[in-house]
Amino acid sequence: MVFLPSHLVCSYGIDLIVGDPRWWPHPIRWTGRLISSMEWVFYDREASPLLQRLAGVGFWLAVMTMVLSATILLIGITSQIYPLAGQLVMIWLAASCLATRCLHSEAARVARALAGHDIVGARESLSRIVSRDTSQLDEEEIVRALLETISENISDGIVAPMFFLALGGPLWAMAYKAVNTMDSMVGYLNDRYRYFGWFPARADDLVNWIPSRLSGVLLMGAASILRLDWRQAWRIMCRDAGKMKSPNAGYPESAAAGALNIQLGGTNIYFGKPVDKPTLGDPVMPLGLEAYNGMVRLMYAASFLAFALALGIRFALVRL
Repeated sequence: MVFLPSHLVCSYGIDLIVGDPRWWPHPIRWTGRLISSMEWVFYDREASPLLQRLAGVGFWLAVMTMVLSATILLIGITSQIYPLAGQLVMIWLAASCLATRCLHSEAARVARALAGHDIVGARESLSRIVSRDTSQLDEEEIVRALLETISENISDGIVAPMFFLALGGPLWAMAYKAVNTMDSMVGYLNDRYRYFGWFPARADDLVNWIPSRLSGVLLMGAASILRLDWRQAWRIMCRDAGKMKSPNAGYPESAAAGALNIQLGGTNIYFGKPVDKPTLGDPVMPLGLEAYNGMVRLMYAASFLAFALALGIRFALVRL
């Protein structure tokens, strides 16, 4: 069954209106549970580094095989039973891969706590969406963490899944989300995952290579629409994106930092250990709720541009 432009429109609309309510049956959460189960099967702390890496490859292949097989079977079976059911399943899967409304909702909880001077509540809400230790962060550091996770997830949660939906429909988008979710769960350079998570992390770097750079360009376009400093976004992205150890994360973060004339990066605590990250952008404007509001506007504008681009690609591919 072909994923039509109208399906993409419905999926994007559902994501913006409904988001990710907890009662919503969500295949990405199911994928997370599958990853946890497969990790238990494949991970062996006592194995040598080489065997742990090989186990990580097997783990990745097993998860990808099950996610892709389940997606194909679900769409195929429902389409055979009733064509409209197959179309609705594709729309549901596609909407589940997008995260514009969800990203805003989770970030807004942190912002509301800060606005109410509830620093403890802000730390707790932030801990749900970042992997760094939030227990000792002050207000400025909370805002920095919030801006960094929003800007990075503009790529991971919006632009990248939209890119893969445009090229290959829900199957490609589900494959991307499986790769990305594995990286977010096991792709760490800590004692547990240094070797086991090596292949999942490298796979995520590969699939995000184009979307991350596209995200930077779309953020420049969003800055232009919002009459922010798009030239500075370009300058900072060219100057600072390559500073990051990740080959991809620096592009959306530095473009957003440039557009808002803020500085991101610095020292974070992960698993009890300080990690120094390079700074991105210049500290012209303070890291406060005004910067947060600007980042949210950038996110929505970049989301709409990504949707418009994906819709154009989908129209072109359907007509071929």
